[in-house]
Amino acid sequence: MQVENTHAATNVPHHHDGHHGHERHWLLSWLMTTDHKRIGIMYLWTSFIFFLIGGAMTFVIRAQLMSHQNTLVSPDFYNQMMTMHATVMIFLAIIPAITGFGNLALPLHLGARDVAFPRLNALGFWLVPAGGLVVCSSFFLGGASENGWTAYPPLASNQYSPGLGVDLWIFGLHLLGTSSITGGLNFIVTIFNMRAPGLTLHKMSLFSWSWLVTSWLQVIATPVLAGAITMLLFDRNLGTSFFRPENGGDPILFQHLFWFYSHPAVYIMILPVFGIVSQVVPAFSKKRIFGYLPIAYSSVAIGFFGLLVWAHHMFATGLSPWFLTIFMLITMAIAVPTGIKIFSWIATMWGGIVDFTTPMLFCIGFIAFFTIGGLSGIMQSAIPFDIQVSGTYFIVAHIHYVLFAGSVMGLYAGLYYWLPKMSGRMYSERLGQAHFWLTTIFMNFAFFPMHYLGLQGMPRRVAYYAPQFEQVNYWISISVFILGTAQLLVIANLIYTLKWGKKVENDPWNHHPDTRTFEWEISSPPPHYNFETLPVVR
Repeated sequence: MQVENTHAATNVPHHHDGHHGHERHWLLSWLMTTDHKRIGIMYLWTSFIFFLIGGAMTFVIRAQLMSHQNTLVSPDFYNQMMTMHATVMIFLAIIPAITGFGNLALPLHLGARDVAFPRLNALGFWLVPAGGLVVCSSFFLGGASENGWTAYPPLASNQYSPGLGVDLWIFGLHLLGTSSITGGLNFIVTIFNMRAPGLTLHKMSLFSWSWLVTSWLQVIATPVLAGAITMLLFDRNLGTSFFRPENGGDPILFQHLFWFYSHPAVYIMILPVFGIVSQVVPAFSKKRIFGYLPIAYSSVAIGFFGLLVWAHHMFATGLSPWFLTIFMLITMAIAVPTGIKIFSWIATMWGGIVDFTTPMLFCIGFIAFFTIGGLSGIMQSAIPFDIQVSGTYFIVAHIHYVLFAGSVMGLYAGLYYWLPKMSGRMYSERLGQAHFWLTTIFMNFAFFPMHYLGLQGMPRRVAYYAPQFEQVNYWISISVFILGTAQLLVIANLIYTLKWGKKVENDPWNHHPDTRTFEWEISSPPPHYNFETLPVVR
């Protein structure tokens, strides 16, 4: 892709964030900004704060599970921790983090000066801390939801979950879902209408392709979740019977609606990470990505199939065997486009001049350990096996290899990759590599033994368990404590970067010409208007 500057579009739009002449107080300029880069940074800070909160909940959970009859916390409080840990990590940490990287990089990759609707973008961000405060406020208003992040009826009914906990959870998720929908619409319009001249879809970065598919998933699937939890709210407070079997309702209907969103949500959390990996791997292999079009269209295939496999979470509900067989086959088929990506990343590194920087190490770790999560997912796509491990710690192991070894490690790759561009300074490579190795080692020590516990029959979401599982749980807890503490190295590295980091040029990574996207052609950090003259692709 040959990029030239053109003077056909030299009018730099007036910016209202107070970058010139200190028009606003520094803090006020951030709080009222509509600059996509600042909004992206605020998304990342917000998600990291909630990541630490969710991690603190993990410490409580694992401290309780260090012995089989521990009395550290009550079973009710333990259930609250379980519910809120998953809710915070999924809706307030991972999804806002990927949205942060979308805000930071997507307009730059498209050669645009901002997203299509900057004020809507700002609204989408502010809905996230608002939703987080609503969800977490339940701890101080009678107790949080205790029925798990899936909120299945009748566990989420007034009979079993009285009080405000479930209601506040629903209201908070409505705010967070609205943020996802507005963000998805904004990115779709930005991709289709604001690409640089000459930047066709087949010349876009793979990061942009991943966000095109992710945005459609957000727009299509999120309203279905909104409908499901609204019906649940009505059942709890207005006397309706959508999911109350005693009055003719169907609790299985909630599972259909919930998983129609929540399975695509897995791809909402992983597709942008695929895009990050597809940028980082060729950058540090010093060669063009292998199989650009297969990677791009495999993202489309993942998004399409992701909307068709929701019932593979419901194999143990007693649905018709022929109906579930269809979902089993589609679930197995979805492994093919994911395998195409993994093959292409490995082929890109093969024969390249691989530079084992911190972003590249996190990408390699992502490829290796996300594959483990994918393989256990294929195992669960077989109905007989899934029925055996349903509700056990095998499921816990699988989801953590997908979302921690997958999404979180990929997000760290993106953080270290774009941190010099965001800050204008280079991070500490020594701290970054220490962070990688501690995370990799103790992540596997923490989550891999959970496969064994699940196969041995230990149920998940329990505060007490059989004594034969105590030794394994003890060492899992120790590993989780070390893993969680190691994440503080990110804060240390950010402080080092901002205070002592070496100033960098436009392209501190010295990209191969075939791997350089638009953001590496402008200053670090980028100016508020991104491009003084819009780039043109020849």
